[in-house]
Amino acid sequence: MTEPLTLTKLIVLYMLDKVDGPLTKAEIYDFILEKEYSNYFTLSQAVYELTEDKFVESSSTHNSTYLSLSDNGRDTLMFFHNRISDGIKNDIDTYFNENRNLIQNRMSVVTNYYRIASGEYVAELSAREKTSELVNIRLNMPTEDSARAICEHWRDSSSDIYAFMLEKLL
Repeated sequence: MTEPLTLTKLIVLYMLDKVDGPLTKAEIYDFILEKEYSNYFTLSQAVYELTEDKFVESSSTHNSTYLSLSDNGRDTLMFFHNRISDGIKNDIDTYFNENRNLIQNRMSVVTNYYRIASGEYVAELSAREKTSELVNIRLNMPTEDSARAICEHWRDSSSDIYAFMLEKLL
């Protein structure tokens, strides 16, 4: 039997290997905890160690932490994937098949905002298709509330705005 911490690390690596981009920490936690493959503390330790050991790369925005598989993580998974049961692999594969559109939509529209030296905020808005970035917009906003609102509206309106931009520019 594989040690719980090791198995949890391998499950995280396997999940990250199944997507073409980063997953949010929340997506990984929700799946693993819902399936009761690990408890919160072991999962937190596993993600921390994977990040520290450079098997997983982490990046954060104002409301999410994104995890992606590094080359070292991919190599490690290649050697140890057989320690993950077929049942767990099937559960993960099923999860991604059932949630593929939701995950792809989340990965295709990315937002962030941050404060700059002048006291204003910059809202960063981007839309991607697979690994290609279609558009990247940075808007200076006077307040944090306005920057947050722009980011929230971008999720719902990015397709329309992108189409409008193409129509006007072509």
